[in-house]
Amino acid sequence: MHQIADDCHVLGVREGGVLLVHASLRSLGLPPSHPNRAECVIAGLLEALGSQGTLFLPGLSYEFVRPANPAFNVLTTPVCVGALPEYFRTRPGTLRSVHPTHSVCGVGRLVDSLLADHQLDTTPCGSHSVFARLPQANGQILFIGCGLRPNTSMHAIEEHIEPSYLYADPLDYTISLADGSVIPMRIRRHSFQGWEQRYDRIEGVMKTGIQKGKILQADCFLLESADMWVAALAAYRADPLFFVERKL
Repeated sequence: MHQIADDCHVLGVREGGVLLVHASLRSLGLPPSHPNRAECVIAGLLEALGSQGTLFLPGLSYEFVRPANPAFNVLTTPVCVGALPEYFRTRPGTLRSVHPTHSVCGVGRLVDSLLADHQLDTTPCGSHSVFARLPQANGQILFIGCGLRPNTSMHAIEEHIEPSYLYADPLDYTISLADGSVIPMRIRRHSFQGWEQRYDRIEGVMKTGIQKGKILQADCFLLESADMWVAALAAYRADPLFFVERKL
């Protein structure tokens, strides 16, 4: 745990900061037999952030909440993007934003304000989402052993540009809240039909605000979200297809 925190600080994670983490648990090199290895990683990240920090992991559930099953329960719908965020979702004290496919889970000082109102968005990563709010919160995005492709925050930037590949038809969802009440949500879903996401190209256009390093055995990137938005918006405006390529 302490080594994870130390490695985070060397990489540039700020104590007291706001951090969104995309991670491959396996990449860190902790053996599967390691007791509570997911908790060890979360504890190390929280130690790095300190008592005034805020930690987020994606709570994405698009593999489970689909047109054939448009129902989401904020307490029970599992995460589809890895063992670490699924563990974090079920960890005592974790809160989750209300969105059927692109929720975010978090703990810490700013978690209430940054997770609030996601249910007001009519798209996956609209202005009320953590993905869109990170720059205003001076947030950072940490990629642990997964490269830069799984960068969900790029969807929020795409929603500013609205490239031709982005949207599919809207879908009506049934949302079960933590208090047991049920609300409807109509979401303009993402499409990407025929296109492959190439968000790793952000590395080539960010002149500032990007660091590389190691956490345990994992190759990592740390991005300043505000710098990423500036660089990505400029790239999109020059070429709306810069961050995608046709599927073969």
